[in-house]
Formats: sequence, C-alpha cells, structure tokens
Amino acid sequence: MAHIIPKSPQQAKHAPRKRFGQNFLHDTTVIGQIVAAIGLNRQDNLLEIGPGLGALTEPLLAEVDGMTVIELDRDLAAQLKINIGANSHPDFTIINDNAMDIDYRELAIKQGKGAFRVVGNLPYNISTPILFRLLEFADVICDMHFMLQKEVVDRITAEPNTKAYGRLSVIMQYHCQSEYLLTVPNGAFNPPPKVTSAVFRLTPFANKPITAKDEAVFSLVVREAFNHRRKTLRAIFKASALLPTLDETDFEQIAINPQARPETLGVAEFVALADLVAKRIN
Repeated sequence: MAHIIPKSPQQAKHAPRKRFGQNFLHDTTVIGQIVAAIGLNRQDNLLEIGPGLGALTEPLLAEVDGMTVIELDRDLAAQLKINIGANSHPDFTIINDNAMDIDYRELAIKQGKGAFRVVGNLPYNISTPILFRLLEFADVICDMHFMLQKEVVDRITAEPNTKAYGRLSVIMQYHCQSEYLLTVPNGAFNPPPKVTSAVFRLTPFANKPITAKDEAVFSLVVREAFNHRRKTLRAIFKASALLPTLDETDFEQIAINPQARPETLGVAEFVALADLVAKRIN
C-alpha cells in the first residue's frame, strides 16, 4: 500500500473554492482503495487532473517513476509544488492551466513517454465537458480513472433497459469500455459534498467494436433520441426537426422495432440507426 503523508501546515491554509467545485479527498482508506484499483506500473505515464492538495497525488507518485498534474487553481499549484517537493523529484511536472484547454496529443508528443494513464477527482460541475474533451485525444490515452458524483458514474456504466441508461451511457460506451470500481461516501471529503461519489474506469477502444459511418450524425441521433426518451422511435423521428422521418420499411431494414423507446437500444443499434440517417441527410 502506498504511504500516505499527513497534511502539512501549508495544506491547512487553503480554503476550498466553490467556483472551482473543490472538495478535497482526505480518507486514507479510500485513497488506498483508489490507488490499488488503478493498478500502476513504474513506467506508466501518469497524468492527474485536479490534484488539489495532493492527497491522491503523493501515493500515486510513490507507484510510478514520473507524473504530470494539471491544476487550475494558481494557489493550489504553488502549494502543491511545496507539499510534493517538486523541485527534488526527478520527474514531477505541475501544469497550472485549465484541463479543458490542454492539447493532450501535443503534450504526449512533447513528453515522449507513451500514452497517458489519466486519473482525477473532477469538479462535478464540469465533469462531463472534461470527459468529452478527453475523448478527442483517445489515441494518446491508455485509460482513465475518475471520481465523480455516483449518479453520473451510474449513467456512464449503465446497461440498456435501466433507468440510468441514457445519452452519456451510449456515447461513452461507444468510445470506451466502462467499469464501475467503488463507491465513496461523502464523509471522505472536506468539505463533504451533498452527494455520494464513485470511482470508475474508462478504457478507450484501440479499435472500436463497431464504428458509425458519420460520428457527428451518431451523436445527433443519440442526443435527439434521449431528448424524447418517453416517446417511441417512430414518434421521435416524426417530431424532430433535425432528423428525417423513417417509415416501417426503414426500421425493418435495420431490424429495430419502431415502437421501441431509446433506453432499450444498445450501442450497436444506435449505430445502425445513425448509419441509416446518415444515408438520408448526406
């Protein structure tokens, strides 16, 4: 188990900032479980987003030869440099920037250490945009381990025909293999958030099991379908101004029941539907 270093006096000075969605992890048992679940090797090219006070950073750094962290908060970035001892570590880099603005492909090429293993306790208010941003760089990401609001993790990892299954489930599972790892109680944070959290893994497919002919159309179909999730597919394709009307023959062609609702379709069925739409609108 990685050694957990107690909070330093510098750490105690930082007050969590609501505008950054800061909730700092402090439970050493949970931290140990997260590190174990990631399963690091010494040579891994580790990238942490939102290290905060470094509670997770220190035990992670003990498992690898080098690590890069991205921290938006300028005060935290400076404090982290002191807490971790960045000047004395041979390969520890702090990037004081917005994770949404980073070109991860360019960063990977510059470092020359292979694909990233990404970890992070993401601010819940911007977690989904960051996930979609990272998908743009899936070719330089080996896997991602994040802690998010449990409700969001449930949606990402949900199976068809469940209440949690929706747009986020389909899009993430189209690009990645998803796995729910562990639940984290709100008492593990300071200040405690109002919701329970969870840790999950996303592993981008090197070769997707199935690929849409037009991924923009695929995203459109999935979004429009779940915008009207209570309607049948037939009704959705009649009501949406952004989608063509499909008749019985169209649905028969791709072996999908027009009376089905969006939450009953798997990723492959959404791809088949999107490919049909792409033929109509392209």
